[in-house]
Amino acid sequence: MERDDFIEMLAREGFQTTVLVEREAGAFLDDHAHSFEAKALILEGELTLRIADKETRYQAGDVFHLKANETHSERYGPEGVCYLVGRK
Repeated sequence: MERDDFIEMLAREGFQTTVLVEREAGAFLDDHAHSFEAKALILEGELTLRIADKETRYQAGDVFHLKANETHSERYGPEGVCYLVGRK
C-alpha cells in the first residue's frame, strides 16, 4: 500500500492520531499491550509481530492492525524498521 492511500484509509476509519515510528536494527520489545487500537504501514525495513502463538513478518508496503489491549511482542529486522501508525 502507498503512504497517501494509507493516510486516506486511516481518516475514513476514524484514526485521528498518526505517528512515525523508527526502531533500531535487531532490537525487540517483549510482550506488551497498548490502550489504543493501532493500524500501521511499514515504510522501510521489517517487523515481526507475535500475537499469541502466531508470528507474522511485515515488510515495506505491508499493513498491520492491533486491537486495543492486544498483547503482542515486536522484533525488528536487520535494518531496523520505520512505520507510520494511526492510533485511536
